[in-house]
Amino acid sequence: MAALGALVKKVWSVRRFVVLLCAPLALVPVLLSLPPKEGRCLYVILLMALYWCTEALPLAVTALLPIVLFPFLGILPSNKVCPQYFLDTNFLFLSGLIMASAIEEWNLHRRIALRVLMLVGVQPARLILGMMLTTSFLSMWLSNTASTAMMLPIANAILKSLFGEKDTSKDMNRENEENQASLQQNKLYTVPTEMQFLASTEDKDLTEEKEVASDALSDLKKEEEYKTNIWKGFLISIPYAASIGGTATLTGTAPNLILLGQLKSYFPECDVVNFGSWFMFAFPLMLIFLLLGWLWICILYGGINLRGRRTKKSNIRADAEARAREVIKEDYQKLGPTKFAEQAIFFFFCMFAIMLFSRDPKFIPGWASLFAPGFISDAVTGITIVIILFFFPSQKPSFRWWFDLKAPNTESQPLLTWRKAQETVPWNIILLLGGGFAMAKGCEESGLSVWIGGRLHPLEGVPPPVAVILITIVIALFTEFASNTATIIIFLPVLAELAIRLKVNPLYLMIPGTIGCSYAFMLPVSTPPNSIAFSSGHLMVKDMARTGLLMNLMGVLLLSLAMNTWAKSIFQLGTFPAWANIHAENATSLLTAVENVTLSALNKI
Repeated sequence: MAALGALVKKVWSVRRFVVLLCAPLALVPVLLSLPPKEGRCLYVILLMALYWCTEALPLAVTALLPIVLFPFLGILPSNKVCPQYFLDTNFLFLSGLIMASAIEEWNLHRRIALRVLMLVGVQPARLILGMMLTTSFLSMWLSNTASTAMMLPIANAILKSLFGEKDTSKDMNRENEENQASLQQNKLYTVPTEMQFLASTEDKDLTEEKEVASDALSDLKKEEEYKTNIWKGFLISIPYAASIGGTATLTGTAPNLILLGQLKSYFPECDVVNFGSWFMFAFPLMLIFLLLGWLWICILYGGINLRGRRTKKSNIRADAEARAREVIKEDYQKLGPTKFAEQAIFFFFCMFAIMLFSRDPKFIPGWASLFAPGFISDAVTGITIVIILFFFPSQKPSFRWWFDLKAPNTESQPLLTWRKAQETVPWNIILLLGGGFAMAKGCEESGLSVWIGGRLHPLEGVPPPVAVILITIVIALFTEFASNTATIIIFLPVLAELAIRLKVNPLYLMIPGTIGCSYAFMLPVSTPPNSIAFSSGHLMVKDMARTGLLMNLMGVLLLSLAMNTWAKSIFQLGTFPAWANIHAENATSLLTAVENVTLSALNKI
């Protein structure tokens, strides 16, 4: 047994190499069972999916495989594969990342966060709401991971001021079986002085001593349970708000941009989805989901009392809330007065958002209508704004400097340097996006997407609203265990072909799939924000599972509601569009050709 255990440990330590070597061999039957070109393309896609799910290679490195495998296998020439890694969609995402880098450079995000927390108040329910609103707003523009990493230290500082230092959570059932001495020994929380006094009273009669000690112990346990739940509610609300907030803008999370890029690949004539139309659809959905999620977290973790009666606030809690208020105020004062650079960044950030929204909002003519049609995209808008950051001065210009001969002749620093952008922009995400676009191009050129569509006949009888719910559930569950970027890259081609088969607007299925892969709340490994919050040591897997289960369910139902109400008017989902009809006609002719080739090959056999 010892030898077997040692062997298992050795295999586990080299598991990535095992997957790296065995996966290509295990997928060889795919090459033999499908038409040649479609089979080779599916082979590459399944291989990439396995590598993404197991992380046998870094995600960005796996995304580079189409550059090597597509030309070697005769799927696409390199001059068609490589441009997919730098489409205008990639540059739109890059502009958002550079803007986020400038915001972080001058601590504007921290000033906004602390200011919001000062406004909402320090009662637990209000603080959780403030945390969620701030995190979701930041996540609309920064990455979900960066927003979570920035907000968690603020939350921890507030929680320590409210409750003191807290060790890793203990199981409350076990706590209830322990006596007061054990509680003090474990030091789950600092025990109030009056509680210690009541618990240690020895100068009264035995009966009264037992009654007082019992009451004190009961109150102590209730207070500890309250503190533990509030602590968990704070920490779990931040990653959830980051995941929800990222769906509100096209640049908020990578899957949104993958949808935009694959739409341009599959349906070049589709111009319905842009920054403005997406914001009008996703922002109300985000707000509704955020408020319902806040209510659920507060109800589950004691931030809101459902018993219908107000309980008198103890002096201990009042003092703790006063300390928390002082901590937030002190952190805000440490930032000092608002600098010129912060004001400039805030101005350009507002310009960034306004210009993207107003370029082509659909319900009214946008400013892009002043130029030649098709020349100005969201990428042009975003890159235009961020280029200014690299030369706009971070210090307030002074005309007196030109006439003051004694003034130092030092070069003014811009709002953002290229060195800082190199260090802070996650370039691996750009490659990951490119890998998704290259995969979509391979599916289209090889005829694989058409072949998959031909195998979806059993689903043609499914009502579209039911299909939306099923798709969201399947993708939300799949992304609990896999990268949301990899998930949407794999599923979007299938959803596009399924929509063609169902004769519904492709956006009716592709948008729920895209947003659904951001609704991963149940496991620590589901998203990087979940992992960051879980690593604090105060959350257990069962906490995330029970909270995230209803969050997932709410997300599915709200998304279905949105797709069948206001999304229909924004994206014209009630009709089968002409741009999809052209694709369907091309797919039908290609499918007929594929079937003829397959039949002729079988006849020769």
